[in-house]
Amino acid sequence: MARPAALITEDREPVATDFGVRDAILRWRMQLATERRASKHTVEAYLRDVIAFLDFMADHCGDRITVALLTKLKTGDFRAWLAKRIGEGYARTSTARALSSVRMFFRYLDREGLGHNAAIVTVRGPRLPHSVPKALANRETKDLMAAVMLPARPNEQPWILARDLAVLLLLYGCGLRISEALDLNRGDIPRDDALSVTGKGGKVRMVPILPVVRDAIDDYLARCTQYLSAEGPLFVGVRGGRLNPRTIQKRMQGLRVALGLPDSATPHALRHSFATHLLASGGDLRAIQELLGHASLSTTQRYTDVDSARLIDVYSRAHPRAQRN
Repeated sequence: MARPAALITEDREPVATDFGVRDAILRWRMQLATERRASKHTVEAYLRDVIAFLDFMADHCGDRITVALLTKLKTGDFRAWLAKRIGEGYARTSTARALSSVRMFFRYLDREGLGHNAAIVTVRGPRLPHSVPKALANRETKDLMAAVMLPARPNEQPWILARDLAVLLLLYGCGLRISEALDLNRGDIPRDDALSVTGKGGKVRMVPILPVVRDAIDDYLARCTQYLSAEGPLFVGVRGGRLNPRTIQKRMQGLRVALGLPDSATPHALRHSFATHLLASGGDLRAIQELLGHASLSTTQRYTDVDSARLIDVYSRAHPRAQRN
């Protein structure tokens, strides 16, 4: 009996796999969603990558994909898949993510005792360009927060403006990801000075709450016209459901246009600004890593490049010997 395509992804299941592979995908999907607490969109992205890989291998190997076949794939087989993606014009970042998804699936097969493939470890992904996070300047951040409480359209409800300010201050004042802020429930707001945040992979970290952030949250709660239960979402939309990230993204887009900020001024840029401004003020890199919830210090070290770039820019504009005649 064929399984519904929706059980694999929102789109479809791999076309040339046996029941063992499809069953492994289903179980892996469940583990991602429950044990790793990955979001629905993240899980679907992983599965799309793996299914596209399996479809390629079915054509490449000229055979139906089984777990036994997956364990016998050589380094050249994986490279052929990567080469095809490059030939089809996929971005390097997209291909690197796809390779990461495939590696995760093979690790799952190994952990569950279903099959081991040593070749996948030796495959190198495409070299990615070194990207520097784009943070807002201090003045830009202050202007942005001041502009949030200005109605974007006539008769905009004050509680909505207060809500958006509270969300954006959590991103900038606490370094939260937008998903972390919007996943908070009413009962998660403590009475002390620290907030427990669940980040990627279900990792829990403590972040301090500045008085200005707490005041913004309290102001939103006092103004909110929706019923907020202790077990329900902290930030809600006009219909009472959990606030959609797109609402905050649209708010940032409007503020960006109104203030003449660059396209890089997104909600996530406020998290970058949090880290960059802390580092510029003498913050410890290890402490910033903990506050951001980065698993690797190398990820946090990107912010040293941001600060160095700022210093070089200040030097080139201010030092007399840096001026060209």
